[in-house]
Amino acid sequence: MSKLNMKEWINEIIQKKEVVAMPIMTHPGIEMIGKTVRDAVTDGQVHYNAIKALSEKYPTAAATVIMDLTVEAEAFGAEIVFPENEVPSVVGRLLNDEEAIDKLEIPALNKGRVPQYLKANMLAAKTITDRPVFAGCIGPYSLAGRLYDMSEIMMLIYINPEAANSLLKKCSDFILRYCMALKATGVNGVVMAEPAAGLLSDEDCTQYSSVFIKEIVEKVQDDHFTVILHNCGNTGHCTKAMVATGAAAYHFGNKIDMVEALKEVPADALAMGNLDPVSLFKAATPEVMKKATLDLLEATRSYPNFVLSSGCLRLHGHWEQR
Repeated sequence: MSKLNMKEWINEIIQKKEVVAMPIMTHPGIEMIGKTVRDAVTDGQVHYNAIKALSEKYPTAAATVIMDLTVEAEAFGAEIVFPENEVPSVVGRLLNDEEAIDKLEIPALNKGRVPQYLKANMLAAKTITDRPVFAGCIGPYSLAGRLYDMSEIMMLIYINPEAANSLLKKCSDFILRYCMALKATGVNGVVMAEPAAGLLSDEDCTQYSSVFIKEIVEKVQDDHFTVILHNCGNTGHCTKAMVATGAAAYHFGNKIDMVEALKEVPADALAMGNLDPVSLFKAATPEVMKKATLDLLEATRSYPNFVLSSGCLRLHGHWEQR
């Protein structure tokens, strides 16, 4: 699918009478092949097998890789813990002060598990040819928070904005290089997860997230590669900042009013969301899930650029009956 024109694909979705669905649900694929989350996030072949199994069973609008927001932080040197059946997480703090930011080096793309994720994307792009394949990466502000500590970075942008911008630039430079490498695998786009930016005001989100993302978008997005910006921290207060990035699609979390979000998204860009991955996908009965889905479809029926999706990554756990 590397030659698929993504602008045409987006336009076709908007022109369709039926709403298409693109849930972020790679973790159920891990269950389907009898592997653990730890297996999938450390082995590109297992990761790919999970994506492929899902694509063969469900007619989703696109295939997505695992949304693992620790890959880039690990490449920088952060310590990661790997529970058997939960997503990995960063522990501790890699950068303890502003001096550490100055000394921080941008890592090569052979660090940590980056090669395994590139492998999974390459295999998926080669063999899943009936729909687009979307890679995943973290956003610059969320990465900075994982390296410097989330509470500390929120204070740093006010105490020492110069140091904060220095860190964000290094994070952004690495993400750009990673996105270019992902693009080279043949995938059709990337879902960039920037949830921490939802903790900021619209003005700060623009200054400390969107301006950096916009630079990445301008360098990687083209007719054959789409950037989907995900921000599940946005409750409606920073949609304007998200749209300022120029991404071709926006993915929203379950805390936002989807109709209000759609009002701010350009008519020629996709707006995706936002069924709750916990209370619905993981915990609800099939009847409750169906009603919530139909209610969301009814509420958004006047917006042809709406794409039905989960509000965030689908948690590991029993799910198929839903």
